[in-house]
Amino acid sequence: MTDSFRASRWIRTVNLVLQAVLFLTFVGGVNYLARSHSWRFDLTRYRKFSLSAETLAYLRELSQPVHIVVTSGSQTEDDPEIKGLLTEYVYATEANSAGRITVEYVDLYQDRRKTEKYGVDRPGLVLLLCGDKRRVLTPDNLYHVENKVRKDFIGEQAVTAAILDVSNPDRKKIYFLVGHGELRPDDVDTANGLSMVRDELRLRNYDVETLDLAAARKIPADTALLVCTYPRDPFTAFEQETLRQYLGAGAGKLILFLAPNTQSGLNDLLIDDWGVLVDDDIILDLASDSMTEDGDLIIYAYAQHPITQTLLDYKEGLRIGAARSVRPLPGHPGAGLTVVTLAATSKTAWGELGYRQRGIQAYFTPGVDIKGLPQMDPPNRLGVAVASERVAVRGDLPFSVPGGKLVVIGTGDMISNARLTTSGAEQMFLGAVNWTVGRDVSLNVPTRPIERFSLSLSAGELARLRYTLLLALPGIAALLGIGVYWARRN
Repeated sequence: MTDSFRASRWIRTVNLVLQAVLFLTFVGGVNYLARSHSWRFDLTRYRKFSLSAETLAYLRELSQPVHIVVTSGSQTEDDPEIKGLLTEYVYATEANSAGRITVEYVDLYQDRRKTEKYGVDRPGLVLLLCGDKRRVLTPDNLYHVENKVRKDFIGEQAVTAAILDVSNPDRKKIYFLVGHGELRPDDVDTANGLSMVRDELRLRNYDVETLDLAAARKIPADTALLVCTYPRDPFTAFEQETLRQYLGAGAGKLILFLAPNTQSGLNDLLIDDWGVLVDDDIILDLASDSMTEDGDLIIYAYAQHPITQTLLDYKEGLRIGAARSVRPLPGHPGAGLTVVTLAATSKTAWGELGYRQRGIQAYFTPGVDIKGLPQMDPPNRLGVAVASERVAVRGDLPFSVPGGKLVVIGTGDMISNARLTTSGAEQMFLGAVNWTVGRDVSLNVPTRPIERFSLSLSAGELARLRYTLLLALPGIAALLGIGVYWARRN
C-alpha cells in the first residue's frame, strides 16, 4: 500500500515537471516565432503607428546610420507623438545594418556631459546626427498650429526630410556677402555680430562662409544661398551685374537686409529684374500697439507664405528696429514673376521721406510721405518684407521650372546677436532660408490629426458623479461583502 502511494506521488511530480517544461517550451517557441516572424497591425484610426510607403522606401535605401537625440527637461514630459514616431523609425531599420536609426533621450539637467557633447541647450529639440552632419528640428517643425493650438502632427514629413538631408553627402553652403560694411557671421559682437545666426545655421546642417565679390570676382558654384546683411556702402556696377547673372541665368537665391539711410546700389536689379521697390524712407507709426517705447516697430500683418507660416501659426508679432518700406513695384509686368508682400505695418503707419532734410517728423505729410495704397495687397499697409520668385515655362513642357528667389527685408540688424532672439526674428529668417534653398518642400506624407476628447458636465452632473464615486461604488462593495459573509455563516 505504501509503495503504491509512493509511486503515485512520483508520477504526479514527474507529471507536474513535464507540464512545466512543456509550458516553458511553448512560451519560448512562441517568443522565438514572434521575434523571427513578427506581424504588426495598426488598427488606429489615422494609422498613428505606421510610416508611409514613401518613408519606408527611403529608409530601405539608407546607407549610413543616423542617430537621433531628443532633449527634455526635468519638468518636461515626453511628447507621445514624437516618441511613438521615432520608435517606428527604429523598428523599420532594424534589418538594415548599414542604415540603422537609433534614438537617445537626453535630460538637459541630469545629463550635462551629453548635452555638452551634442551641443544642445534647449528642451524639445530633435537632433539628427549622421557622421559630421547634424540637423535640428524644433516643435515648430513638427506640428501644424492654429490659434496657438496643435491641430496636426507633421513630424513624419519633417523627420524623413531631415534624415535625407543629413545622410546626403552634399551639404548646402550659405555665403554671407562682405566688403560693404555688412554684419559678419564671424563677429561675436552683441550689436553688430552674426555669430548666433551662424551657429543656428550650422545646427541645421548648413555650411556658413563669407564672400567678397570684389575680391572673388565670381560667385562659387557650390553656393546654395547668398545673404547680405546691412550693407553700408553701395555695390559696384560689376557686383550688381554678377548678382543679376547669378539670380537670373543661374536660378540663384538671395536674402537682402537693407536698412534705412543706406544706398545699396542694387536698385536696377531689384526694380527691373525682380519687381521690388525699396523706398528711401523711415517707417513711423503712432499706434500704441505698433511701436515700442524704444522705437522698435511691431508687425502683425503677414501673407500666407512658407516664410511666415510659423509666425501665423503662433500669432506672433515681429519686432524690428529702424525700417524702410519695401513693396512690389506697382504695374510691373514681370513675366513669370511672383512678388508677395510677406509682412506689413498697421494701417496707421507711414514712410517718412524727408527725414534727410527736415529730420523725422511725428506726423504724416500728404503729398510728401508714403502711405499704403488701397489697390495694393495688403491694402493701406506698408510692406517691410517682400519675396519675389521667378517661375518660367521651358519650351513646350507642360510644367514650370523654378528659377531664382529673392527676399528683401527693409531693416538691417534683424538677425544680429542682439535681436535674433527677439519676437519673431529667428522664425522669419529661418523660414526665408528654408524657402529659398527648397527645404520647405513637403514630402508626400499625410498629416495626422491630433485627437482630443473632452467631457463636458454641468454642476449637477458633476455632483452626482462625485457622490457615485464616493458612496455608491463603496456601498455596493460593502453589500456584496455582507452577503458573502451571511452565506458562509449559514
